[in-house]
Amino acid sequence: MEDLLNAVQWPAMVVTLLASWLVAARSARRRAVGFWCFIASNLLWVAWGWHTQAYALIALQVGLFVLNLRGAKKAEDASGQQGG
Repeated sequence: MEDLLNAVQWPAMVVTLLASWLVAARSARRRAVGFWCFIASNLLWVAWGWHTQAYALIALQVGLFVLNLRGAKKAEDASGQQGG
């Protein structure tokens, strides 16, 4: 189980990079998906941070989670206004 939790940092990193790519897209729909990817990465980083006792990282991810929820809502609102 410890090896699995140690390995969580790699998918967390990949999902974070993917989210960054999507949030920078011109498409409102892709930006919305990007924020949801960021939310998934926040959860992965919290799991890894808990395992490694990186409490500052956990606090950062909680703050970013809240901001990403806000971004996801705004992006989805914009995506709906563009007609899909």
